[in-house]
Amino acid sequence: MPNYRRAFQPGGTFFLTLVTERRAPIFAAHKARTALRNSLDHCRKFHPFELDALVLLPDHLHLLMTLPDGDSDFSRRITYLKSGFTRSFLAAGGVEQPCSASRVRQRARGVWQKRFWEHTIRDQTDRNRHVDYIHYNPVKHGYADCPHAWAHSSIHRFVAQGLYEEDWYCQCRGPAVAPIPFDEIAKSAGE
Repeated sequence: MPNYRRAFQPGGTFFLTLVTERRAPIFAAHKARTALRNSLDHCRKFHPFELDALVLLPDHLHLLMTLPDGDSDFSRRITYLKSGFTRSFLAAGGVEQPCSASRVRQRARGVWQKRFWEHTIRDQTDRNRHVDYIHYNPVKHGYADCPHAWAHSSIHRFVAQGLYEEDWYCQCRGPAVAPIPFDEIAKSAGE
């Protein structure tokens, strides 16, 4: 069995990317978004963490998570989140993707890709860059013209708190804005 090397930083902040199996656009459905919200809330009750930023696209999500002091187990939280979501999503009538015989033997479901991407946030500059990446992601993928136009993003909370201008990288009221070059983050996020 492979032994994946995961970051160890108790109380650390982590940028994580979770992708649906075969990039199925399951989060386009309200029931999937509700199941994810409930799974996040449930996970946080048993395995606390701060959800610093999040964006949910039809086939993947990015989140920034800060763990409690002395705790470095973000992987347990992702496992708990993915399994809780899968149970809830399938119980609500969600459809999973076909699984290989190997995955069936391992009792895996066809909802999530088996692995996920993670990056340990090194400092405030790195954190700011990843938060920007999260909020700009719907524009990057062509789902919205402006970050604020995407409903399933923490950018709205950041604007309300005065951390972003409402028109941050907005093209609604003016000339086109050059896209933000996030190539290094996109590569590490599996995109």
